[in-house]
Amino acid sequence: MSRKRRGEVVVETRGLSMHFGGVRAVDQVDFTLEDRELRCLIGPNGAGKSTFFKCLTGQLTPSAGDVMIRGLDLTGAEPHEVAAQGVGIKTQVPNVFDGLSVEENIWLSARRWHGGARARVLVSETIERLRLGDIRRAAVGRLAHGQRQWVELGMVVAAEPWLVLLDEPAAGMTHEETARTAELIEEINTTSALIVVEHDMQFIRMISRKVTLFHEGRILMEDTMEAISANRQAREVYLGSQA
Repeated sequence: MSRKRRGEVVVETRGLSMHFGGVRAVDQVDFTLEDRELRCLIGPNGAGKSTFFKCLTGQLTPSAGDVMIRGLDLTGAEPHEVAAQGVGIKTQVPNVFDGLSVEENIWLSARRWHGGARARVLVSETIERLRLGDIRRAAVGRLAHGQRQWVELGMVVAAEPWLVLLDEPAAGMTHEETARTAELIEEINTTSALIVVEHDMQFIRMISRKVTLFHEGRILMEDTMEAISANRQAREVYLGSQA
């Protein structure tokens, strides 16, 4: 796909809602993301951020509203249909093949979208880019939790997505693993826009530029992490419990 100019809106939701019976998990959310922007989604448990993420990725069909990706209406599309538009998706649980090596996992991802020659190039580039050379031949099932998360990031990157959607990429990681994951996300952001859902405020502060704070299914505030931290209502809703 051709590159979009920085500053152009590439993801948009209009009045997006997701109801479970009488529960409004997402309620009339208007959201925009610009090309090569890195956006973090935060909020207390039950705020709607994960449900919103699942509506974007096709894991849930919204009750109302629209999901537009590069001007294409993908409301209610299946996850593979979203991915086919050049969108890389990483959910909370690593989706890897334990019996295969790191290199083989990344190869399978690259080969899904590209011919053999291009896939081989992408495997080498991805392993170098994400600094996975030391474990490239290791069986994924024998890796530590953080390493498995990095392998899945590699699988996402190997597809050459222009947009990457990550759900809690730092969950369960040590401080050192979290810091490295932040570095990897910064690297991915040089070529791709990202939306990151995360609970870890330390991690958010490492990577964030603009943050969207969800509360009771709606967007309460969008600003820098510093501005959100300084806002009394935002602190009462969420940040106070993270202090």
